[in-house]
Amino acid sequence: MCKMCLAIPGVVKSVEGRKAIVDFGGLKREAMLDLMEEGSIKPGTYVIVHTGFVIQTLDPKEAEKTIETWRELLSKMENI
Repeated sequence: MCKMCLAIPGVVKSVEGRKAIVDFGGLKREAMLDLMEEGSIKPGTYVIVHTGFVIQTLDPKEAEKTIETWRELLSKMENI
């Protein structure tokens, strides 16, 4: 059996110390910034989170394209 993790971009809403609140299409979660350079994550930054840690930043245009693709996919799945 093949298992994989699919990453969904989120946008940082707030940063306090080494913690951020990340919004994934209305679902907000806390994420740790320990793996990122200090000061590199600010509100409005698009990120990928894995196991509670921000692991990557994303270009805003690419992140929006990915989010739109997920919305389309989920919309089609609702109609099945």
